[in-house]
Amino acid sequence: MKLPRDVSGDDLVRSLRSFGYAPTRQTGSHIRLTSTLRGTEHHVTVPNHQQIKIGTLAQILTDVATYLDLTREDLVRQLFG
Repeated sequence: MKLPRDVSGDDLVRSLRSFGYAPTRQTGSHIRLTSTLRGTEHHVTVPNHQQIKIGTLAQILTDVATYLDLTREDLVRQLFG
């Protein structure tokens, strides 16, 4: 599945909440999300930009998918339909 090109930082933060991620801090324009869903802490940093660069989005989604034991395609499908 192709990654969406118009995802903002706020949109991604809202979407990741459904997977147990919550904002723990913000430094400048970067938001740190933490999940303890699987018994260990997992941190992801999301740039709070109007449009996240496609490579950055791909890396964030790969990292989250690995933590949740999903494929990136499954995660994209669940997040963005």
